[in-house]
Amino acid sequence: MFQPSQPIYPVAGIRAIEQQVMPTAEPTLMERAGRAAAEEAFSLTVDRNGPVLIACGPGNNGGDGFAMARRLLQARRSVQVAFAGDADRLSADARSAYDSWRALGGEVALELPEPPAEGWALVVDALFGIGLQRPLGGRFAQWIDTLNAQAAPRLAIDIPSGLDADTGRVLGTAFNASHTLTYIALKPGLLTLDGVDHAGNIIVRTLDIDPTSILAAKGLQVGPAQFRDHLRSRLFNTHKGTYGEVGIVGGAAGMTGAALLAGRAALKLGAGRVFVGLLDERAPPVDPVQPELMLRRAEQFFEHVKVLAVGPGLGCSETATKLLARAMQSDKPVVLDADALNLMAREVTLQTASTRRKAPTVLTPHPAEAGRLLGADAAHVQKDRVAAALELARRHKAFVVIKGCGSVLATPDGRWFINSTGHPGLATAGTGDVLTGLIASLLAQGWPAERALLAAVHLHGAAGDRLAREGIGPVGLTASEVIEASRGIFNGWIVQAERTS
Repeated sequence: MFQPSQPIYPVAGIRAIEQQVMPTAEPTLMERAGRAAAEEAFSLTVDRNGPVLIACGPGNNGGDGFAMARRLLQARRSVQVAFAGDADRLSADARSAYDSWRALGGEVALELPEPPAEGWALVVDALFGIGLQRPLGGRFAQWIDTLNAQAAPRLAIDIPSGLDADTGRVLGTAFNASHTLTYIALKPGLLTLDGVDHAGNIIVRTLDIDPTSILAAKGLQVGPAQFRDHLRSRLFNTHKGTYGEVGIVGGAAGMTGAALLAGRAALKLGAGRVFVGLLDERAPPVDPVQPELMLRRAEQFFEHVKVLAVGPGLGCSETATKLLARAMQSDKPVVLDADALNLMAREVTLQTASTRRKAPTVLTPHPAEAGRLLGADAAHVQKDRVAAALELARRHKAFVVIKGCGSVLATPDGRWFINSTGHPGLATAGTGDVLTGLIASLLAQGWPAERALLAAVHLHGAAGDRLAREGIGPVGLTASEVIEASRGIFNGWIVQAERTS
């Protein structure tokens, strides 16, 4: 069964929801958070001996930790609490949680205690929550380094301390969690950039709040539920023309493989016909691996295809620029990747053309290409991947995916998504070309641009995940293998959608 896509809120959104709920919340949100954290601690320590160590910070995240500690102690679980703060400076709710812990006989250490002989059953990070903006150093950094070194499961409360909840950037240093219990809803920083390496297994507890009933979410996690309506078996009374024609433009000298990979991906995801226009004058007349591809000069098929994908192995020659300009002036959906994006960043006329297009435009940059399109660099993009994707979508009136760890997708109307499938094995030559072909194939088959992009990105990562489970990668995974796995998963989705409809 396809699970509904989970909403994602930046810090400002979470704060707005909390402000709506807190005045009438009974029990308080901190009490609910402490209960949820204690329940998760019991689950993680069911077969582990030793006490639970909870490191509490100077704010409300620390208050959550004290509320958690009290619940564990009431259930006769051995707990040790270390507090890196001043009780007199806690908020009212956090001070109440602190006092309740002390009233129960709970002790508070001002430094991290030495591990017991049997080791910790669980290490809990309740130092800093989603409001952290400054880099961590000094005592807090030392505490985090010590916690990270413990040979026990490591649970982060709401977000790993030191991780920017909006961007996923590490602020100086960050807790390396095996599990993160996050409250109310997902935060973008858990799903992209460094967040993926620090959050571990993410558990969402809504604290008995329906966030979308309070504030509509502009961000969503990508999943098949978002495009299941387009997952349909084919009618018998159809022909290859029913499934559209894709034209791939690229393959300059020394880079023909990129265009062929995109073409193979488009064909194996179901496009009726795929033309590949290779710029290399010495290119072979046929693809010996995939002879079903029709190799042509790019100028020969522009008028005969439903979708154009420009960029895989394109190069930056004068001919490449003219072909891209012609594609941008067409009335067909266009997918742009690689050197097509670099040419657009360089040529103002191409940027202007993108804003005037009536048909959908899909941009698939990696961070460096996205930086060039924004007149910046990769570091600027990585500082806030969601903001960068939204800005690209706005400027170019395009559907955008900024590839990478937790690929971020954005639409021209200001909505955004984060995809959580995939792994580092996909960071290899040709996988971006495969993604371009997958997107183009779905567009040719009549999928709306937004749904085609969501499905292709999610499928691309899911294919990598399946291959890794089968022992194919992550090290040494190849783009060609991703094509084959994508086809299998896509057909499986169709079967599953029909069984559950």
